[in-house]
Amino acid sequence: MSIYRHLPGPRLSEAVVANGIIWLAGQVPENTTEDAKAQTANVLTQIDTVLADLGVDKTHVVDATIFLPDLADYDAMNEAWDAWVVQGHTPARATVQAALAKPEWKVEIKVVAVR
Repeated sequence: MSIYRHLPGPRLSEAVVANGIIWLAGQVPENTTEDAKAQTANVLTQIDTVLADLGVDKTHVVDATIFLPDLADYDAMNEAWDAWVVQGHTPARATVQAALAKPEWKVEIKVVAVR
């Protein structure tokens, strides 16, 4: 079995690929001054970039976990999510309320994809 670590750092890799399965690290917003919808759209764009680096796209995502510190942002997050997902290729998904590492983050998304 081969394991590829994409953009490895001292604490984590941006993604790990093993046996055709791609695990992305949790993606967080780059601009923390934006609202939950814009932060979610930014995170989804980052996911698109990492997936493209690995030769796939969002239609290959099979599972997503979305972390929200405030469930009041659920509808705003879903607006960005619904605009991003491809109908007929929606992944399994869970959304949970969780304290995130930085209080200005309104969302963190972790996905699993296949090649």
